Amino acid sequence: MHLYAEGKGDTTIVFASGWGTVNPYADFSPLYEGLKQHVKIAVYDRFGYGYSDTTGMKRGVDTITDEVHELLRVSGQKPPYIFVGHSLGSLETIRYAQRFPEEVKGIILMDGGSPEYYKSSAVLTAIPTIYQILRKTGALRALYHIDGFAEWGSDQSNGEKLLSEELREINRIATLLKTGNKDTTDEIRQSRKNAEIVLAGKKPLDIPITVLTADYFGKLSDDKAWMDSQAVLPNWSVFGKQIIVPNTSHYIHSYQPDVIVNEILKIAELELIKTD
Repeated sequence: MHLYAEGKGDTTIVFASGWGTVNPYADFSPLYEGLKQHVKIAVYDRFGYGYSDTTGMKRGVDTITDEVHELLRVSGQKPPYIFVGHSLGSLETIRYAQRFPEEVKGIILMDGGSPEYYKSSAVLTAIPTIYQILRKTGALRALYHIDGFAEWGSDQSNGEKLLSEELREINRIATLLKTGNKDTTDEIRQSRKNAEIVLAGKKPLDIPITVLTADYFGKLSDDKAWMDSQAVLPNWSVFGKQIIVPNTSHYIHSYQPDVIVNEILKIAELELIKTD
């Protein structure tokens, strides 16, 4: 497994990417500059993502959190951690805190789905299968030679609004190498079962959870199920709160990175007084 780390300070921010984010290092890069002078940063690639290998192991949430726990340990990272989970990455961040509560100081969810939402959502296995066919047949590579495809692929709605040309190229290469691989495919297949495992764990957690919800440029209400699930997601914490981030889409960090940085630093500086 690959881990990118930099920064300084007593707290480490651990980033969990969303499903299908081919290169987490590039994806989260708009946040690094605002954080690295204050805290440590650790961005991991799950198996099947970025610079990590592909494994044949089932992508159960306990397997994933075991792998992340071991990766953080052997790479020399030190708790306390603040986990930042994007999209489907919310499941492993909450599960990590359930399993290793002494290591987690807080959680930030960036348009992260609730376990309740993922349990009730349809598992869209057709999408990774289509991606896999496009990659293996060479059709995906051919598409990059069609005028406008590269621009569509790096459109701001796909999370590349603030990326340099170099980082966009890293994403393109990762897309051609990783799209639709067996690990990411199984990850989406396991999403409902993983949500059920999280739901069976401890709730609420005794750490702050900040839920950052994209407003989808004023169209958030178009998906009532998602909006309702975001409103109740702070209930996973005894110190939960929700913030609607204006003028953003699903990749909030490619629109309003300063908002995310500020919320991370608030938790990093927060000392909770726990009573029996």
